[in-house]
Amino acid sequence: MTADGGATGNDFDFLIGTWDVANRRRLDFLDAAGAWEEFPAVARASRHFDGAANIDEVEFPTKGWSGLTLRLYAPERREWSLYWADSRTGALFPPVVGRFTGGRGEFFGDDMHEGKEVRVRYVWSGISADSARWEQAFSVDGEAGWVSNWVMEFTRP
Repeated sequence: MTADGGATGNDFDFLIGTWDVANRRRLDFLDAAGAWEEFPAVARASRHFDGAANIDEVEFPTKGWSGLTLRLYAPERREWSLYWADSRTGALFPPVVGRFTGGRGEFFGDDMHEGKEVRVRYVWSGISADSARWEQAFSVDGEAGWVSNWVMEFTRP
């Protein structure tokens, strides 16, 4: 992070290495009152382009699939673009874009979920050497309301 609190090409260096991940995910991503499921994962992240790129793979052993995130930093915009793919679909999802400010990263994008247009928000927070939190939320009403639908709590093994 820069002295003024802006994004840098090293914002995701905290993620490098191996993590145990406790997942909590809604069974229906758009139902704010819906039930949650919990399951474990292991994440492994690597640094590229002198910190301006980051890749992690998350294995969900009880689910039988894996996910991958590619993060790319654009220095001219001082923004990150985060791209998600998983082994279930083999598709690269549209990016969420944003930056870190004051130790919290917020990233927004547009996508489709079960035939509905959704606004997507990722938030990275609680970052330390041994822990971090990622949360995904969807909005179907132009960001007036959000449904938090997936939380990952990262801890070092």
